[in-house]
Amino acid sequence: MSSATGLFVTFEGGEGAGKSTQIRRLADALRARGHEVVVTREPGGSPGAEAVRHVLLSGAAESFGTRMEAVLFAAARNDHVEEIIRPALAEGKVVLCDRFMDSSRVYQGVTGNLEPDFIETLQRVAINGVVPDCTLMLDLPAKAGLERARRRGAAGDVAPDRFEREEIETHEKRREAFLDIASREPERCHVVNAMQTEEAIAAEIVSIVGQLLAPMGASKVAEPAMSDIDE
Repeated sequence: MSSATGLFVTFEGGEGAGKSTQIRRLADALRARGHEVVVTREPGGSPGAEAVRHVLLSGAAESFGTRMEAVLFAAARNDHVEEIIRPALAEGKVVLCDRFMDSSRVYQGVTGNLEPDFIETLQRVAINGVVPDCTLMLDLPAKAGLERARRRGAAGDVAPDRFEREEIETHEKRREAFLDIASREPERCHVVNAMQTEEAIAAEIVSIVGQLLAPMGASKVAEPAMSDIDE
């Protein structure tokens, strides 16, 4: 766990799972109850990490191989942890992060074919003891997620990033890898069916996080009224 006074929640899942939408909805629900919330993302989140983000998602680092990509992700993550996440947790804030260490385990480890020991060593250095208190795995079939991602890109006239361009078999393998992590770390990870309505997903997530906040003496957020989480 983060061993700090705040709460660290990460969102994981394949492309098009709705992570950004659900992070926004959870942040709104928590702020409405008086919690201080920091919303951040990976790769990126801090000035140093944001500088690396374009290199990674544009595919500019792809020619250097998956091992170099993993090192770049780790360097960005360490800057993000030390500059943004750790200070926010020390101040008692709730930190919501779009992707974190599990994405590296899946994208560079499982489908990047890097050795598990290498990935785990990188992660230990990158996170420097800051482990999520709760990880929400938004799960849906790869085909459905890619269709959502492509519609989103078309609507915003945004080209698919380096990872969205990969084959559907690769995306399905990543889905299985995320579920495997969740099965091995059930105390930290919660699988949420991302094929539900946006409102149902939001209610389930607020309930999960509310159960974690209650023992900390924070205001109760479990089982909210639907009006509390509607945009």
